[in-house]
Amino acid sequence: MSFESAGYQLLPVLPELVLALGAMVLLMIGAYRGAHSTALVTGLAIGLLVLTGLLELALPAGKAITFGGSFILDDFARFLKILALIGSVATLVLSAEYLADSSRRIFEYSILVLLSTLGMMVLISAGDLIMLYLGLELMSLALYVVAASNRDNVKSTEAGLKYFVLGALSSGMLLYGASLVYGFTGTVSFAGVAAAVKTGSIGIVFGLVFLLAGLCFKISAVPFHMWTPDVYEGAPTPVTAFFASAPKVAALAVFTRVALTAFPGIVPQWQQIVVFVAIASMALGSFAAIGQRNIKRLMAYSSIGHMGFALVGLAAGTTEGAQGVLVYIAIYVAMTLGSFAVILTIKRNGQQFENISDFAGLSRTNPLLAFFFAMLLFSLAGVPPLAGFFAKFYVFVAAIKAGLFTLSVVGVLTSVVGAYYYLVIVKVMYFDEPLPKLDPVRVELRTVLGIAGLFNIFFFAYPGPLVSMASAAAKSLF
Repeated sequence: MSFESAGYQLLPVLPELVLALGAMVLLMIGAYRGAHSTALVTGLAIGLLVLTGLLELALPAGKAITFGGSFILDDFARFLKILALIGSVATLVLSAEYLADSSRRIFEYSILVLLSTLGMMVLISAGDLIMLYLGLELMSLALYVVAASNRDNVKSTEAGLKYFVLGALSSGMLLYGASLVYGFTGTVSFAGVAAAVKTGSIGIVFGLVFLLAGLCFKISAVPFHMWTPDVYEGAPTPVTAFFASAPKVAALAVFTRVALTAFPGIVPQWQQIVVFVAIASMALGSFAAIGQRNIKRLMAYSSIGHMGFALVGLAAGTTEGAQGVLVYIAIYVAMTLGSFAVILTIKRNGQQFENISDFAGLSRTNPLLAFFFAMLLFSLAGVPPLAGFFAKFYVFVAAIKAGLFTLSVVGVLTSVVGAYYYLVIVKVMYFDEPLPKLDPVRVELRTVLGIAGLFNIFFFAYPGPLVSMASAAAKSLF
């Protein structure tokens, strides 16, 4: 399985190879059997993602480096790959109803999700700037198409186009930054850059700024957030759930890896950037969401805010900070997928609704659904003892230990502001006059909501496994 002499081991990339080959086989099945194969392809795609996850877990423990140092498999990569795969599986499960509609039988949808996931896995393991760019583009190109997958809908087409144009701009900035870093250090590998960057020469700092600007776009952090609300609103709801979960994991992973492994010598320089971006994202995410009427736009601003909170951990620049980022993103994925499962249930007479007012009186027509959504919203707001509280707790503690007191105070204050718009939805569900009953909730939505909701409510009882896995993953970076 390995070409030792050439320094190319294929074992660490086995899950990626299986996923790539599987996606090609499914593409052939879809092309051969046409639109009728949509359900089959989706089912096989879910199976393929599960198989990829099992292979990832079965690989030998420890750190493996292959392809001349450009692909790194360590505990950090394993943790985040499993998380990205969970996000992708949940997306395909949530998409079942969307794809069952006779006008939207698009088998390519599942294959694009698979290819995007492949890009994320490459991105998470990137050990140099070239692999980083390859992973990022593979992930993004599939996402642009998926955003516009509802071809008969003007908003969906517009979302795909906006995302594509702004995404191309961000890729250009990232490449410019990478070329500057390469020019001033003479190497593209993160380890080589780290060895060369002992002092922050002006050229390297410029390169770093452009590099981080491109990555900020991918996690939709301020000031590169402008695409997020429009794309979230315009894209089909299951696609929005995908955007809000798995790609965020991959982009935050590579953001953390680049900052901590390629530029450990100039922490003060990148720390300033991360602190600014974190404060701006938390503030905008909290205040801009207050006036929203559309639940998907509200979730977009919510995700901008949450990326700001996650970056608080990275700003610390310590092992504890990295652990905080990992715990945060894991809990964030669970909260987001659960919330989108609820949003997808708001259907009356086969018509999907997206306004906050459409949740009116949900507690009386569907009390269990309302309860789970309320718990997810309280968790997003960071109310103890729910999982969201612990996510914020770990990043704030890391920031305080690193002496970033202003950042922590701003974080806590914006958390309080953000709680307002989550509570507005709870108020609409519990105190407004009820609207007609919803259509029966499909089993796949109930499954995702049940798992995410229970994890979220009972996390406090047994946080050990997640925290210790995140701790081991964070240590493998240092």
